[in-house]
Amino acid sequence: MLLLFFAYFSLVSVAAGVLTIALRNPVHCGLALLTLLLHVAGLFVLLNAEFLFAVQIIVYAGAILVLYLFVLMLLNLKTEERYFHTRHAIYLFAGTAIFGELLLLLMRSPFAGAKGDAPTDVVIQVGGTHAVGLKMFSDYLLPFEIVGVFLLGAIIGAIVLAKTPPTADSTRNDLRR
Repeated sequence: MLLLFFAYFSLVSVAAGVLTIALRNPVHCGLALLTLLLHVAGLFVLLNAEFLFAVQIIVYAGAILVLYLFVLMLLNLKTEERYFHTRHAIYLFAGTAIFGELLLLLMRSPFAGAKGDAPTDVVIQVGGTHAVGLKMFSDYLLPFEIVGVFLLGAIIGAIVLAKTPPTADSTRNDLRR
């Protein structure tokens, strides 16, 4: 049964990833991206990684997709009637060839099946989420804080870019008051 769920989640993830790139309508691309992110979260559940499942749903399927939709609304793109790009068959063939090559390299990799450095008894004793939290806030605290500062800069930049500049009429009206 586990193999059946893995096959379902992986095939739909690959199909949704291809549709995210191949579709022309940005809203349809966003829906395909949502499907991809939700099915990757399902793969995390199959791996017993509940923390990554929650992060995938909250951060990626929630926040990143909302940010994507806000950008779409700000840009106000006009779409054409076609659903796919004109050269999608060429890209699909090239993407399949590259994916096959990467899969072949991954199967021969010396890192295939490499385990993390957290002891198994600690993970079993405290749980996977707690072990990830201990590792993140002890060994990787500085990179975690740096990412937080980068995200703060990105939010400030998005606010500055989204802010509309005042028009000449509104500045004259402000000066008259």
